[in-house]
Order: sequence, then structure tokens, then C-alpha cells
Amino acid sequence: MAQRKKRKGKARKGQWQISQITQDERVIKIIGLLFMFFGVYLTIAFVSYLFTWQGDQDKVIKHSWSLLFNGDVSVQNWSGRLGAILSNGFMHWGFGLPSLLFVFLLFKFGVVLIKRQSLTNYLKTFTQVLLFTCFLSIILEFVLHSSTFSWGGAMGSAAYLWMSTFMGKVGLGLLFVMVGLLTLTWVINPTMEFSTDGLRQAFDDSTNSQISYFKSLSIFQAKEGKTSQSTQRKRKSSSIDSDFPEFDEPVQHTAAESKSPPITPIDFGEGDDFLEFDVEAAPQRKKKPTGPAPDLELEVEETLTNQEATQSTPPSQPLTSTHQIADQPLEVVDPTSVTGADGSEKVMPIQQENVDDLDPYDPKLDLSDYTSPGLDLLVDYEQDNVQIDRAELQANKEQIVNTLRNYKIEITKIRATIGPTVTLYEIVPAPGVKISKIKNLEDDIALNLAALGIRIIAPIPGKGTIGIEVPNKNKQTVSLKEVLRSDKFQNGKMDLPIALGKTIANEVFVADLAKMPHLLIAGATGQGKSVGINTILMSLLYKKHPSQVKLVLIDPKKVELYPYTNLEKHFLGFLPDADEPIITDTTKVIHTLNSLTIEMDDRYDLLKKARSRNIKEYNAKFTARKLNPQNGHRFLPFIVLVIDEFADLIMTAGKEVELPIARIAQLARAVGIHMIIATQRPTTNIITGMIKANFPARISFKVTSNVDSRTILDAKGAEQLIGRGDMLLTVGSDLIRLQCAFVDTPEVEKVIDHIGDQRGYAVPYHLPEFKGEGDIGGEGSNLKWSDLDDHFEDAARLIVAAQSGSTSLIQRKMSLGYNRAGRIMDQLESCNIVGPSNGSKPREVYFMTEMELLDHLDRLKNA
Repeated sequence: MAQRKKRKGKARKGQWQISQITQDERVIKIIGLLFMFFGVYLTIAFVSYLFTWQGDQDKVIKHSWSLLFNGDVSVQNWSGRLGAILSNGFMHWGFGLPSLLFVFLLFKFGVVLIKRQSLTNYLKTFTQVLLFTCFLSIILEFVLHSSTFSWGGAMGSAAYLWMSTFMGKVGLGLLFVMVGLLTLTWVINPTMEFSTDGLRQAFDDSTNSQISYFKSLSIFQAKEGKTSQSTQRKRKSSSIDSDFPEFDEPVQHTAAESKSPPITPIDFGEGDDFLEFDVEAAPQRKKKPTGPAPDLELEVEETLTNQEATQSTPPSQPLTSTHQIADQPLEVVDPTSVTGADGSEKVMPIQQENVDDLDPYDPKLDLSDYTSPGLDLLVDYEQDNVQIDRAELQANKEQIVNTLRNYKIEITKIRATIGPTVTLYEIVPAPGVKISKIKNLEDDIALNLAALGIRIIAPIPGKGTIGIEVPNKNKQTVSLKEVLRSDKFQNGKMDLPIALGKTIANEVFVADLAKMPHLLIAGATGQGKSVGINTILMSLLYKKHPSQVKLVLIDPKKVELYPYTNLEKHFLGFLPDADEPIITDTTKVIHTLNSLTIEMDDRYDLLKKARSRNIKEYNAKFTARKLNPQNGHRFLPFIVLVIDEFADLIMTAGKEVELPIARIAQLARAVGIHMIIATQRPTTNIITGMIKANFPARISFKVTSNVDSRTILDAKGAEQLIGRGDMLLTVGSDLIRLQCAFVDTPEVEKVIDHIGDQRGYAVPYHLPEFKGEGDIGGEGSNLKWSDLDDHFEDAARLIVAAQSGSTSLIQRKMSLGYNRAGRIMDQLESCNIVGPSNGSKPREVYFMTEMELLDHLDRLKNA
């Protein structure tokens, strides 16, 4: 037994030594130098082969590898017998003269190892060089095939012979020319534009009179008087706005805008706001300290609740003015064509009033008596907040300093910034201290402070300090009323402002959903996801008019978003045939998502007609009465899609849900459609790569594991949050810790009742109608053969032959659109050829052979 343990110990020790050797950067550098040396050796051998191949080839072929150990045979190659064998293998049996490119790959690989560079770029270079080597060897054989020297090697010769017999020498030559042109086009990317100034000038002269007519109408001002060249430049620039999402910089409140006063320091000395401490002047300790920590200055910055702060004024009421009809047409119509006596068409302008006499269109006037909810409907939780204990700050400071000095880490300065739930201790390490040493002490600091949720930020972006976030023992509640009362929310210039809460510096954080442009929310059960969604929705209800934003709410759990049903005729959007304004059924969810894609395409068509890049430019033209409603133009409100539990939809519908969501996420930003998706299971099969790629803005409440944190944020840290609204927000590379604003269910119901009791629109906001699978499933026996699609019989034969009832199969094989393929699939179900929808799985096919199907179709024809 002892011998077995001894052998195991020796094996483990040997494994550790091997791992240590392979991880040593000196070993990697040595291997890189060896590759470069081998490249030099092969270069000499290859160059020598060009002059000595005739004398050495017979010897190499005769002796093969035994030539290495045959001292009686001499070779002429400058690199000896090994060089003769290697050069013959590469040059004769390989790729010929292009084999010299392998030397470049060896040098490149040696440089990569020495400089510790990533292998990704090298693999790309390796693939390109290998393809070029093969191509060049074939070309050399094509040009110099009759030469005694094997310029293209055996590989190039074999490929050339096969290709020349397959497509002929002429075809092979054309292939080389085509590949060369394609490569040149890929590399230099020529413009390939031809001058058409003469044609354009002739066209402009011939249409001068018509252009002047359109200039006279105000509806066409600023868009028809431009040349076609400037129009092309404008269309090229009409791609979706890809500005990186931005947030307003947090600012401190004044007493007039919030109950929280400006930041006031805590006094740690006798009459001094900040205590000065120089660590370098302190005596150096050669062993671990046993006494209390020396006095280290702790600068404290905080924003505490002031009960005597004055209340701010409630949100301003909507502007009131004379009522205006929303669908009032513009005073300009298109010119009409009449036929003259000679049979020719003439354009006859219609005399209209000047649209400059009309006031700009205001969509709010359709509900001119609408009043926004007041802040008195919300509860103020500031009276329940407790003051931060100065002794707690001092104790935490001493524990941090002692812990670092136990590991011989000296710091020169420390300061504290007090937040509602977390205090940030910023430390400045002494010169020569490695940041990684401090970062590795995360668990040790948490143990000494006896606190959960310790997070180390090393270093803090934009500062020369290291941050240690420590949760407060007595946490403050950030009320939604306090956040909405702030100046940043009241006077901010944002399209879709959402008040998320407060930062670690106790400053209100307001973001613009229109710039995100979509938001992904994750977190374990009970950590604040539902409160966060309510906070976002309440921010929109307080800030926007019903004509400016519409909410599409999807709630698979059927209870979280149910109170918002009362907003049916104000803020909600849904399908015309929906039983409830809040979508809960999975089939209706699929129809709703596809309906939003139709709405997205329709909006892009309107933007194209109006020559606008995004929804802001389009609405600006519409309100200025430069777009005619009789031509289909309309005011476009923002649409916010909210999905409360995304995991349930993915499990039941799969790709049918993921694909329209990915399409909306990719394209819908410019037309004002934005998404908020929440899930309590941030796993890779729920939040797929396609979803993550289109959601740059993500919020994570506390999760259960480090893996979940990396899935949602691409970084660890969410598993160390303390819950109850503590969250991390990432936008690109920025990671911000926030305390989510709290709003209780009774407050939400009060605000919804206030809006619901007011006069709403006569007709709710309906999304475009979508006819998908299952819409006509109950018509069965009522269908006539003449009512079926022209491709019905072909589709039935295809489904039976493939034994797979899939709409996508009909799309691919018959080159049909999704809507038509879906209608055919519904007709197949109604005629009892396939079974009902089975989620993401194919439908069941009821017929095994084509003969059975033909008998069934004959019965349908004769019915």
C-alpha cells in the first residue's frame, strides 16, 4: 500500500514538473527559435536542390530514408543527406518550387511562439498560403509541363493532368484568368463605376419643367430639387444607425430636484472633512502585524437622505391647444394626367391651398385631455432609510488595510464612496505592487469583513485606483418616486428614457432604450427581475404620451403583466383577433412576433418613400406636413416589445420564436421597434449566440453560478451580487453596478388605474394581421377543391415523399414565401394530410405512400 502511494506521488510530481516546463515562456521561446532554425535549414536545402537535383535524385530514390545512415554515399546538396531527402520530398513529390512558401510558414510560426501571439491569425495565414501554394503549383505545371525539372511537383502535375483532361487546356487557362481576376477584385476592391455625366445632363435638361413644378409644391420641397447624384449618396447613408448605445453621465442632485442633498463628507477628525495619511512615512514591518492597524486616511463621500429637502414640482402637464384631426390630409395632391385632343398625355396640376398655412401636426391632440400620472401615486421610501454608521466604515477600512498588509501589500491612500446598498472603497497601491495580487485576495477580504458580495475592480476604468465594493449592513431603499423626481429624468432629452435606479455613487441613472437599442435581463428567482420590468414600464408611462409609444407585452406566466390590461386603449398594441391585450398563448406569441416583422418591413417601406434614415427623421417630416397621408404615410409611434419569461417560449416553440426575434433585433432599431427580454435561466441553450449578438445592453441581477454570469454578461461578478435589486449593467465593455429602483404592485396598479380611467382611443392600436399555421385548422370539411392553393397537390406529394410535415420544407423545395407556405400547411392539416402543429418539431404525416395520398385527393376532388 505504501509503495502504491509512493508511485502515485512520484507520478503526480512528474506530471506537475511537465506542466510547469510547458508553461514556462522560455521553453516556448526555445521552440520558436528551433522552428526558425529549421526554416533556415530548409531554405538552404531547397535553394541547393535547384542546382544539385540531377546528381542527387537517383541516390535519394534508390536509398530512400536509409540514405541517412549510409556513409558510403555522398550527395551534392549543401545541407547534406538530410537536406537532399527533405528537398526531394518537398520539391519533387510535393508542390515543386512553391514549396519555398512552407519556409515562410515555419518562420511565421516561430515568431508567433516567441511573441506569444494568438494562433487564430496564424491559422488564417496558413490556410491562405496553402491554397496559394496549390494554385501556383498547378499554374507552373500548366506553363512548364514539358520541362525536365518538376516545377509544380507531383501534386501540381497530378492536379494539372486531371483538370486538363476534364476541361481542356483552353478551359483551364480561362479558369486561371478568372481566378486571378476574382482574387484581384477581392484584394483591391475596384469601384467599377462608369461616368454617366452626359446622360445625366441630357436627362436633367429634358425634365427641367417637371422638376420646377414639383419644387413649387411644399410637400416636395427639400427632396425633389436635388440631383440624382446627391440622392444616391443619401440612399447609401440610409443604413440603420449603428451608434454605440450611450447613457447620460450621472450628475448630483440639487435640493430642489430631490430629497437627497448634495454630497457631504463624514467627519472623521476634529473639524476636518478628510483625514490625511501617508503610508510611506509609517514604519515598515518585516513580519505580520499583531496589533491594530495604523491610522490610514479614509476619505468618505456620501449622499444621505435629508428629510428637510424641499419637494420638487410634479411633472408638467401635456400642452393643450385646439383639437386637430389626426387623419387630416395635406393640401397637396399628386398631379393628374389627362388626354389631349391629339391623343397625348398632359400633366395638369391641381390648384390647392398652401400647406404652410397649416399648423404642424401634433399626434397628442387626438387625446388632448390626457394627463400623465402624478408622483403622488407613488410611495416615498426615504423615511425608512437609515443613516450610514461611521464606525462601520472605519471598521471596514481597518479590516481592508490589515488584510492587505498581512500579505505584504502596502497602500498609500483609501477613500470610501457610499451608495444605497454598497460602499466603494478606492485604494491606491504603493509603487511596485502587482494588481493581480490584490485581485486574488477577494475571498480573504470577504472572510475578514464577514460580508457577502465582495467585488474587486482592478483597476477602476478611468482612474488610477483599485475598487473594493462592500455591501452595507443597513441597506437603503431606492424608491421609484425619488428617481422619477430627479432632474435627469424630468428634463433629459431622450426618446425612450428608463430610470433604472442609482449608481454606487448614489447618483440617479437614466438610460435611453432607443440607443441601447434592445435590453436583455436575467437573474435568479426573487432577485428583482419583475420589479425591474415594472420600473422600466413605469418610466415610459410617466414620460411618454399614448400616441408616442406602444407596448406589446408577452407574459407566458400569465400573472406578472396582467395589471397592464387596463391600458388596452392607451398604450398597448396587439393583434386584431387577440382575445386579451396581454399575449400569453404560445401560438399567439409566434403570430405576434411575425406580425412585428411585417410592421417592421412596412415601416422601412415608408422610410424609403420618405427618403428618411430613421424614425425621428420620418416623424419630423410628417409633423411638418411634408408627407401625404393619402399616399399611406402615418405618424409612427415607438413600439416596445416586453417578454417576461423567455426560457418558457424557447422550450415550447424554439426556432419559431428565436428567428423572428433575431430578425427584429438586427433591423428594427431604425424604425423604432425595441425589445426587452427577461429570463431566470441565463443558459446557453436559452440565450443563444444569435440572441446575444444582437443585444449589446444586458442587465443581470444575482445569479446562482459563475457560468450564468459569463453567459449573460461575458464576465463574472453577477454571482457575487447581494440580491434585492442589486444588478450589473453592461453596454459593450462598460460594466456598471446599480441598485434598481423599487416600485410595489399597489403603486403600479394606482398608476395604471389613473391612466385607464381616462378617455382612450376609440380603436386600440392593432398590429398587422398575420396568417400563420393553425389559423384555418377548423375549416376541414368546409374547404372546396377550388379554394385550395395552386401548389396544394404538389406540396402534398412533397410532404408524403419526405415524411416530414414542415413549412420550411415547402419553402425550400417549392421556392415559396413563408406566408404562402404556411397557408398551404394549414390546408394540408384541414384536409387531414398532416397533423396539428407540434412546436418546433415536424408535423405528423398521415399517409405513408403516394398511392394512399392520391386516393385521398380523389375523394376530396369529388366531394
